[in-house]
Amino acid sequence: MKPNSPEAVIAVVLKRLPVVKMQIKIVTFEELSLQELYKVLQLRSEVFVVEQDCVYQDIDGKDQKALHVLGLKANELVAYTRIFPPGFYFEEAAIGRVVVQENHRKNSYGHDILRASIRAIEERFHTGRIKLSAQTYLTRFYESHGFQQVGEGYLEDGIPHIAMIKD
Repeated sequence: MKPNSPEAVIAVVLKRLPVVKMQIKIVTFEELSLQELYKVLQLRSEVFVVEQDCVYQDIDGKDQKALHVLGLKANELVAYTRIFPPGFYFEEAAIGRVVVQENHRKNSYGHDILRASIRAIEERFHTGRIKLSAQTYLTRFYESHGFQQVGEGYLEDGIPHIAMIKD
């Protein structure tokens, strides 16, 4: 690419544009609006059921006990997790249903929503010991946030998983 070509000029302009980060919203089940709940269930179904071709019971009765971590961009839900205090899901605090809308994965929103979830657990549950059940192809992603594999891999709803803990 030549220094003064249109492509070079566009590249310089794009580098100078501010990066729009996600807004993080943390709420209880009762604090979710009907619209937010619909968007959460829609995103989870879009990724876990349709994209991953995995028929499973997503609505498991645990959402009512979770804190919901919503990642919003321009008021659109683009990322999500649910978190639990120690002793509810596992002996440790837990993160589950980690999901990022497919067309937003290139924006590092997975890292952003996971960092926000870890921070929320530390601040609200006063612990840094966190467990999750990771799809095995994502172990390096979770390791980059301090999680370590524990035990043997297993199938969860037909998809290979491994338990991971962050101390």
